Amino acid sequence: MSRDTADVLRTSVQYVKGVGPRRAADLAAVGLYTIEDLLLTLPRRYEDREHLQPIATVKPDEIASIIGEVRSCGLRTTRRPGFCIFEMVVEDQSSGVRATFLNQPFLKDVFAKHQRVILYGRVNLSRNGGLQFTNPEYEIVTGKTSAGDDETIHTGRIVPVYEKRGSLTPKMFRRVVYGAIQRLPDDIADPLPGEIGRQLSLPSRATALHEAHFPTHGTSVDLLNRFQTPAQRRLIFEEFFFFQLGLALRRREVDRGTKPRAITVDDRIRQAVLDVLPFRLTVDQRQALKEIVSDLQRRQPMNRLLQGDVGSGKTIVALLAALVAMENGLQVAFMSPTEILAAQHYSNIKHLLKPSRFHAVLLTGTMGSTARREASQRLTMGDVQLVVGTHALVQEGVAFKTLGLVIIDEQHRFGVMQRATLRAKGIEPDVLVMTATPIPRTLALTMYGDLDTSEIRELPPGRQKIKTSVRAASRSEDNYALIRSELDRGHQAYIVYPLVDDSEKVELKAATKMAEHLDQDVFSDRRVSVVHGRMKQDERDEIMRSFASHEIDVLVATTVIEVGIDVPNATVILVEHAERFGLAQLHQLRGRVGRGIHQSYCLLAYHPPLSDQARARLDALVATTDGFRIAERDLELRGPGDFFGTRQSGIPLFRVGDLLRDHSIMDDARRLAFTCLASSTDSEKVSESAYTEWIERYGLVRVG
Repeated sequence: MSRDTADVLRTSVQYVKGVGPRRAADLAAVGLYTIEDLLLTLPRRYEDREHLQPIATVKPDEIASIIGEVRSCGLRTTRRPGFCIFEMVVEDQSSGVRATFLNQPFLKDVFAKHQRVILYGRVNLSRNGGLQFTNPEYEIVTGKTSAGDDETIHTGRIVPVYEKRGSLTPKMFRRVVYGAIQRLPDDIADPLPGEIGRQLSLPSRATALHEAHFPTHGTSVDLLNRFQTPAQRRLIFEEFFFFQLGLALRRREVDRGTKPRAITVDDRIRQAVLDVLPFRLTVDQRQALKEIVSDLQRRQPMNRLLQGDVGSGKTIVALLAALVAMENGLQVAFMSPTEILAAQHYSNIKHLLKPSRFHAVLLTGTMGSTARREASQRLTMGDVQLVVGTHALVQEGVAFKTLGLVIIDEQHRFGVMQRATLRAKGIEPDVLVMTATPIPRTLALTMYGDLDTSEIRELPPGRQKIKTSVRAASRSEDNYALIRSELDRGHQAYIVYPLVDDSEKVELKAATKMAEHLDQDVFSDRRVSVVHGRMKQDERDEIMRSFASHEIDVLVATTVIEVGIDVPNATVILVEHAERFGLAQLHQLRGRVGRGIHQSYCLLAYHPPLSDQARARLDALVATTDGFRIAERDLELRGPGDFFGTRQSGIPLFRVGDLLRDHSIMDDARRLAFTCLASSTDSEKVSESAYTEWIERYGLVRVG
């Protein structure tokens, strides 16, 4: 890119015609600082306002675009104080039409008799039976005008419609973007390698920017609104290409690292793994373990994502991988998002390691200072080979002797710095991140595009499909009857509510109040308790331990139980106000049951009326228990930005592309970016210069 072109694109929006310091501040508040920022903010839709029709052909309740002469205009007051109406009559050779503008007195200084104007909007019948526009879009025309003439911005052409940005209305924003387009030189340098542009028959960047904002006469409005014109696809591809190029560079950066010691696998280590294996692995588990162990034996550090549905057995695969590392003299850190989950992992791992020669230790934030100090000292000295903990593992006082493998469970719940800090406690350690929230392929290419991926889709043998049903809240007695029958069989139950306490603003059942009702009136002969996020951590942990040991029959809870509660004896979960929960969240809650050999049930109680989207979520949950299919459906319903919550998950915010709409372009961009980096020396300058921007905009996708 030439210096002059770059300078124009980096020019502050303040210097665009019609902006100035005040509007520049408004645009900066929504992340638009430069001309390039403006031009990469594409319209959300397009309207066909270029086909001007004779006024005589206009019909009521249709959207029309006309051009004519102002024959009369003026401001009319009304009986309503402070409210006025600006009216004008516009005529062409065929007929005339009235236009009214509500409470816009400034228009008396805008319009005058004999002006030529274009009006665009919906036409309706006035009280006297004539046709009129109400608050139409308008453009004052000077001289002769033809369709598509650049002098018309808001009418008489295919018009871009933008979102409101700060205090700038869509019409004001359109004017600003038009001003920015006018400042562009004709010779904008193209950042894409020429070979790729030719291969995909992409228009130049200058052409794409012009056509994406102000399409020329004859462009298909249908293609524009589906973002499938060559200009739009060019800009989308460019953004995705440089994003994937950044991932490719990051992957190359990781691959250039070298672990201080190689991991080997021999017959002794294979036997050690078999000695702790409590059951036969599924096909998916064996394949995932094979892929992980293969990575461990490479000299480059492993960066792998292990996806598996709720209860699919990711932990045993991770533990077997940890055993391979420990047999090679390395230490392993296993980080969990909650103390309850960390304690469960520690208990299971400690039990499974009994046949081995290795020792594990627990390290959490609520441990006493003496116990925490002792655990840290044992890690530093190398007396223990595996530590299970929470974010306490990343604290300054925690050090390792030979940290070689980092395992991060439910990794999207950790911040970037926490993951990076833990990884930094070793020397080029292998990293395995796990998630029980399956990630659709489209998002996996963006969130974890620089990682290798393993999937466990099978459930362990003996697990029965959870029976899921949707019922109106009025059928509460049927739900309670099923719970009683399961309790009579010696099993346990969860009842989940969306709130802790009653809310004056929202009529929702609350956990604390309902726990009292259930304890006293519904299950008075059973042991009922409540757990929620406002409790102190140790109090919450104690209740969960009591439930796990069957000292509690019915656990009333909020979503604090969403992740990592493993009680095989719990066979029924009732989710009240199920319409208030997200699809992925409902699937996670359902995963609290069905963890043993007994038939389990998930009851979704809703309070009508149901919105279309709420109905779609509940129907999707009934249709399948496959977390991968549910994840795809959840992405369709919510969109990428809300799938996990963008800030928490690291899903990038693209300016031009849409992950759902443009997934095929992302596939092409990934393939060509990785190929380009591997084979073309010419792309090195392009890619290296793009890397800085990639880190600034997309660094959140990094694992460590």
